[in-house]
Amino acid sequence: MSDVLIHPMTAAAFAPFGDLLDCAGDPDKIINQGLCGRYHDRAALDFSGGRAGISLFRAEPRSLPLTLDMVERHPDGSQAFVPMSMDAFLVIVCPDADGVPGKPEAFRTAPGQAINFHRGTWHGVLTPLHAPGLFAVVDRIGPGDNLQEHWFDAPYTVRDDG
Repeated sequence: MSDVLIHPMTAAAFAPFGDLLDCAGDPDKIINQGLCGRYHDRAALDFSGGRAGISLFRAEPRSLPLTLDMVERHPDGSQAFVPMSMDAFLVIVCPDADGVPGKPEAFRTAPGQAINFHRGTWHGVLTPLHAPGLFAVVDRIGPGDNLQEHWFDAPYTVRDDG
């Protein structure tokens, strides 16, 4: 088994795979009688042959080290994961290597961060590290099979870098 070390989530490191959604920097606009900062248009939603929908996912927390034996991707739409708690979660992604996933990379979000996978990005399954593991998910709702899975010949072990 090969090891994949977990790194902190940053917008720059995650950019090849998707968008980091957070409240970094100053808000784009102050609204609601000056009591709310709006951080505007943080994700590039991208869908074909369908529409955007919001679903709720409830996932069991995982523990580390984690065995990674499968990744998936969605060729017809981006997919955003917005945690409904202030807990970190694990994000695993792989570059595309001629239609199959390359070597995985792993990131731990900070509390208050959400992510949006670009359309067609290879990624691990939803991996909360703490209960309740409840997420709002914005993705494509429409006809056809929008899921491709890839099972690795040899699994990876995902572990903390410290």
